[in-house]
Amino acid sequence: MDPHTKATPAPPVTAVPLPRHPAEPPQPPPGHHTSTAERGSFCLAVCSCGWTGPARRSRDLARKDATGHAAG
Repeated sequence: MDPHTKATPAPPVTAVPLPRHPAEPPQPPPGHHTSTAERGSFCLAVCSCGWTGPARRSRDLARKDATGHAAG
């Protein structure tokens, strides 16, 4: 095989800086963080505080449950 003479050479490994470790680990956002989870054919709203909404067949209703929990 012929070498690729028109290929752009890669920079040496030493040219790329190593990742830095942050001084403090990232903190979770304040308040409630809600999302939805699927359990079989049902969808339910879940929150970072441990709250779970009722199981629903409608994803839209589960999202509304999550929004209502985060607002109230």
